[in-house]
Amino acid sequence: MSKTFTRAEVAAHNTEQDLWVVINSKVYDLTKFAKFHPGGRHVLVDVAGKDATKVFLELHRVDILRKYERLVVGVIAGEEKAAAKNLWPAPASFSNVPFSESSAWMGMKSAYFNASHFKFRQDCRKLLEEVVGQTVFQLEENGKEPSLELFQKLGQAGVWASRIGPGKALTLTPNGLPGGIKPEEFDFFHEMIMHEEIARLGCPGATDGLGAGLVIGLPPVVHFGTPETIKKFVPAVLAGDKRICLAISEAFAGSDVAAIRTTAKKSECGKFYIVNGTKKWITNGSFSDLFVTAVRTGPAEAGAAGVSLLLIERSEGVATEKIITSYSPSAGTAFVTFDNVKVPVENLLGKENEGFKCIMANFNHERWMIIVGVLRSARLVVEECLKWAHQRIVFGRPLIAQPVIREKLGQMVAELESVYNWTENITYQMTKMNYAEQTRYLAGPIALCKFQATRVALSVSEKACQIFGGRAITRTGMGQVVERFQRAIKYAAILGGSEEIMVDLGMKQTMKYMPKQARL
Repeated sequence: MSKTFTRAEVAAHNTEQDLWVVINSKVYDLTKFAKFHPGGRHVLVDVAGKDATKVFLELHRVDILRKYERLVVGVIAGEEKAAAKNLWPAPASFSNVPFSESSAWMGMKSAYFNASHFKFRQDCRKLLEEVVGQTVFQLEENGKEPSLELFQKLGQAGVWASRIGPGKALTLTPNGLPGGIKPEEFDFFHEMIMHEEIARLGCPGATDGLGAGLVIGLPPVVHFGTPETIKKFVPAVLAGDKRICLAISEAFAGSDVAAIRTTAKKSECGKFYIVNGTKKWITNGSFSDLFVTAVRTGPAEAGAAGVSLLLIERSEGVATEKIITSYSPSAGTAFVTFDNVKVPVENLLGKENEGFKCIMANFNHERWMIIVGVLRSARLVVEECLKWAHQRIVFGRPLIAQPVIREKLGQMVAELESVYNWTENITYQMTKMNYAEQTRYLAGPIALCKFQATRVALSVSEKACQIFGGRAITRTGMGQVVERFQRAIKYAAILGGSEEIMVDLGMKQTMKYMPKQARL
């Protein structure tokens, strides 16, 4: 049982040589720590012998207390119950801050989620906190690539299988899916939950390092690979033994996929494609073993009709070099070079010169995944802003007392919830449509939803920066989540198709199905 002290007893420890403070009814001995305090010892001397809870919460995130539990020497007598309640959330818990979770987890009714989804989210949250834990924050800061061991742990736990959508491939995962979900029960809402829980970790670069390349690179293998190709590669990727990425973009071709210059020419024996060219901005490329690569097998003038999709193993002639971008290098963003790389013809995905169709079909899932991830990241930022606005004191009152701050928060919530509800509807359609129907009915809506989601995310980022002020542009401390978000926000607006391309695609799809006889 913790030792107890009266507040009068604590007040006697009020010098630099004998420095105690009270935070949340717990008594901390900071005498030795004072000289190491990042803010200087004088800040601590000012509150020596006093209750520093209010001051502490204005300057520090509550998880700092967990780090320094060793400095606790007792609790205030009569306040044992208050001291027993930690300020930081319990492991794998759900927030009760308004709008901090999707509405079905905030006590509202849902037409989309059932008991299996609730159990799945609980298990995913617990799993990620236990397996990834503080590692993701370390990776975000040090820029190191996620280890193969971490990929294997997540693979064994069914995380990778949970990120590629429903289908027969889920039966190839080593130990089943989180939450005990059977492959035949798994739907796109389960996948949505896994993407959200990973985004909730709040480290954009590191979480992209944790399989973003797999999410967009493995589905083409599953949907367009031969049974032999699927059997050879998919189980190894789902187990985390092999890592995969999608290599489409080049310095010469981004959104204009048909303009790619990387070539694949048949060898004289006809058993191989000889691949030459480069790819740029390839997520997870620096540490991937497999590259699902867009190549030109037809003449340049053929445009999209001369593009094929190959699965290329890291082998002689394949070289990768990290590209340093604005978020953490742990994402493994790479420049990839193919120099006379021999690729077995069996590694062709789909048909020769019809790879563009495969790429376009894969884009729907990629863009939907980006929507889900960026909206969950934005929701985390909204939660951070709501907490900060209630605990930050300015002009003698909480920040939330300022009408201009309430207006910003209200706009953030209204924008976020509207596009999130659109996303839920699109996800529902995905659960009811086959691949061909999704291509017909959802390509335009997904493109427009991605545009709207990234616009909303940018708006949330800008308002959050204003609410947090200087802390929003500081990598550590109270505003660190906002800082990481605003530094990475444009990724979602560019990857998978830029905002301009998305709007144009949405309207082209609209024109395609516009009734010819429609008149005012």
